[in-house]
Amino acid sequence: MSVQQKLSTPNPPNLGYAPEDYERRNFNESNGSLNIYFKKLTAVLGSLFGSKGSRYINAPYGAFQSTATQTAAAVNTAYAMTFNTTDYSNGISVVSNSRITVTDSGIYNFQWSGQFDNSNSQDDDVRVWIKVNGTNLTGSTGFVGIPQKHGSTNGHTIVSWNYFLSLNANDYIELWWETDSTTVTIKSYSAGTNYPSTASLIATMQFVSNTL
Repeated sequence: MSVQQKLSTPNPPNLGYAPEDYERRNFNESNGSLNIYFKKLTAVLGSLFGSKGSRYINAPYGAFQSTATQTAAAVNTAYAMTFNTTDYSNGISVVSNSRITVTDSGIYNFQWSGQFDNSNSQDDDVRVWIKVNGTNLTGSTGFVGIPQKHGSTNGHTIVSWNYFLSLNANDYIELWWETDSTTVTIKSYSAGTNYPSTASLIATMQFVSNTL
């Protein structure tokens, strides 16, 4: 049986108003209530900022993947990368198959990896970039060379990098790509005898900080 420990915020004591004349009993009651409150507050802060305090933090996160091979119907034409599986989602979700959407504003760490495959007999190029709310993000494009096939085996490589992004509530980001050859795909591979299947695309998003 798994047990989840939760922190409770202590309620401030209701001290009321002191009488005009000093009363020891009133002083002791007020002092006792404050004592209990500060002990509870100290316990909460100690748990939160202790060596394992991060287990109490509930921050937005999301992890998504695609189990489908993604193709380019035409060369040098932009296509949005898509996802068909949600692994984890807390305040971050995929909308319309491609839009990774955040509920809260903040700084986010976005990471992705794509498994590229090339059936051509020569190397081909791919370009990958980010759009935020449908607009290209300046400086986000990566250029990648996908190796040619060798013998009967297609050329392949896995590409990944990450970005820090400042987003507002309900903003969304997308990964876009284009290639010089339609022989290049974002490939999903079946499991082998000794290894599991390969997702064509994986992306994760984590909340890092609020925006000051």
